[in-house]
Amino acid sequence: MATLSPVLKQATPVLAARGEGVYVYDEAGRAHLDFTAGIGVTSTGHCHPRVVEAAQRQVATLVHGQYTTVMHRPLLTLTERLGEVLPAGLDSLFYVNSGSEAVEAAMRLARQATGRPNIVVFQGSFHGRTIGAASLTTSASKYRSGFGPLMPGVAIAPFPNAFHYGWDEETATRFALRELDQLLATVSAPADTAAFFVEPVLGEGGYVPANTAFLRGLRERADRHGILLVLDEVQTGFGRTGMFWGHEHFAGRPDIVVTAKGLASGFPLSAIAAPTALMEKAWPGSQGGTYGGNAVACAAAIATLDVIQDEKLVENAAGRGKELLAGLREVAARHAPASGPGIGDVRGLGLMAGSEFVTADGEPDGSTAAAAQAAASRRGLLLLTCGAQGQVVRMIPPLVVTAEQVREGLALWGDAVADALS
Repeated sequence: MATLSPVLKQATPVLAARGEGVYVYDEAGRAHLDFTAGIGVTSTGHCHPRVVEAAQRQVATLVHGQYTTVMHRPLLTLTERLGEVLPAGLDSLFYVNSGSEAVEAAMRLARQATGRPNIVVFQGSFHGRTIGAASLTTSASKYRSGFGPLMPGVAIAPFPNAFHYGWDEETATRFALRELDQLLATVSAPADTAAFFVEPVLGEGGYVPANTAFLRGLRERADRHGILLVLDEVQTGFGRTGMFWGHEHFAGRPDIVVTAKGLASGFPLSAIAAPTALMEKAWPGSQGGTYGGNAVACAAAIATLDVIQDEKLVENAAGRGKELLAGLREVAARHAPASGPGIGDVRGLGLMAGSEFVTADGEPDGSTAAAAQAAASRRGLLLLTCGAQGQVVRMIPPLVVTAEQVREGLALWGDAVADALS
């Protein structure tokens, strides 16, 4: 009898039977408030009727049209529609299936377009699990360990994580940019550096937002040295942060954008976008794949764009995100670390919020975070952890979440934290 790999560990004990909106229902019919959204994937909620209808209609006409063999209308329509929301100048797209694949495609393009071998990433980054993407990932050793050697040509610079360093944001940013300059002078010369890869908000690294001064500093150095700036919007894109792209909060100007997760409301689809003049520097045969740009996934992505725009989900993410962060800070204020563990920091953007647990002496506290996450699950609130020591509990509800559901989630969270710290 075959079983799933024993290495696959569930974050919650739920055996899901169906999903609807912000709720997942188990086989006993119990409703669970899903503030994981499939790790930020079900942007329009579970089984949004318009997404379901679009996928059903497409399944009945063409399931798979391999895009280097034949072309299909959903792929062409999606490309046109994405042109309406992509950053200015990024007018050429290449589609694959997962965030990791898209990151590797962006890396391949950057190296081929510049003729340079090295990539600079930032401490706490998560860019995927495949060999190339894992080589760019520094959020936790579990993503890199046991299958090395990893891909060479990767240098790691600090991210302005103010809470981690115990500094204010301005000091952390000055430090990060100064250390980046030192890295370019000592480890990866500009003439050897193809690209900076950075997330507008660290995802697996602990839900730490970047800032305007940092992204402007990266842009200035990229322009000065002919380095490409690649913004990994796999988790932050498609309205998640209260703007369509996470980098819009910080006046970012990317050369390449990587997108996935919320793009198709749960169907596997990812893409990179770049200016045509840059994309055409990819070598012949370097872009392709069997399932990339699948017709059903593309139809779902078009419907996702329709729902996001028609239901004003970016605006909803901004409004509900402010309520969520305010409520999380109220919970944190009741449970600040003093003589024991507690919540040391709450941060995020839009519907991407994290609560960091620390010990009384300020050290990351993964065990208490795990206890709070488990206590929430028992109460019917599904959450995930992140951070190098699993010390951050994150909330990523679907963009359709209502103010009432935010209040429901916060009430459950408050009880769960009190339980974990009792």
